[in-house]
Amino acid sequence: MTRFVALLRGVNVGGRNRLPMAAWRGLLTARGLTGVATCIQSGNAVFDSEAPVADLQQQITDDIEARFGFAPGCCLRTAQALDAALAANPFPEAENAPKTLHLVFLRGKARLETAAATDACTDGEAFHMGDGVLYLHTPNGFGRSTLAARLERVLTADLLTARNLTTCLTLQEMARQ
Repeated sequence: MTRFVALLRGVNVGGRNRLPMAAWRGLLTARGLTGVATCIQSGNAVFDSEAPVADLQQQITDDIEARFGFAPGCCLRTAQALDAALAANPFPEAENAPKTLHLVFLRGKARLETAAATDACTDGEAFHMGDGVLYLHTPNGFGRSTLAARLERVLTADLLTARNLTTCLTLQEMARQ
């Protein structure tokens, strides 16, 4: 049995794509997943399954679409992959201000236009491309970040979805239970 972390893109944002977490837990459990728990309202869950990643990602998206009428992107990571991403954090200074670091999880082959990303950095922002994740350090806040605003123009992947370090650490702890 593998412990997974599910990261949905674009749920419960600005009153759109509403997905109640209790209902989502119910969908995951009905799918036969075990040890299901959710974290905050932005579409994060942990669960156990033996199914292949690609099948699970599609099934989760299909189940949400069938019940709620929208199909959010789903990015799955094993608990071990999340541990590795957190251990590889190139911005240890962000540990004292964890909301200044976002891990942008990538699904599929990713391509970063490094020069354009560097040009978009302002006010001490920095980034680092890791294995399936882009680390984005925004000391003045993600919402004020020029690079964050331009991210989808400089970074391409089948899917990208960002979580701050606080959320990632919470998910890591949940995945260990």
